[in-house]
Amino acid sequence: MESLSVSEFKSKCLAVLQDVNKQKKRVVITKRGKPIAEVIPYDPGEKEIPLKDTVIFMGDIISPVAEEDWEVLR
Repeated sequence: MESLSVSEFKSKCLAVLQDVNKQKKRVVITKRGKPIAEVIPYDPGEKEIPLKDTVIFMGDIISPVAEEDWEVLR
């Protein structure tokens, strides 16, 4: 994995992004020798739906809750 300093990345940003896209490689951006960001190629196949399959249907979601406690319905 290639790494570049922030100043190098700033001066070569477009070329770095083109390389990441064409060669499908990752580039780590460093500041004073410590990693601060990573540029990765876009992969449309990795599309995740964050809350998919996390909701459980427990019953009727339209009718009022505690319907027997409503005076209007008596």
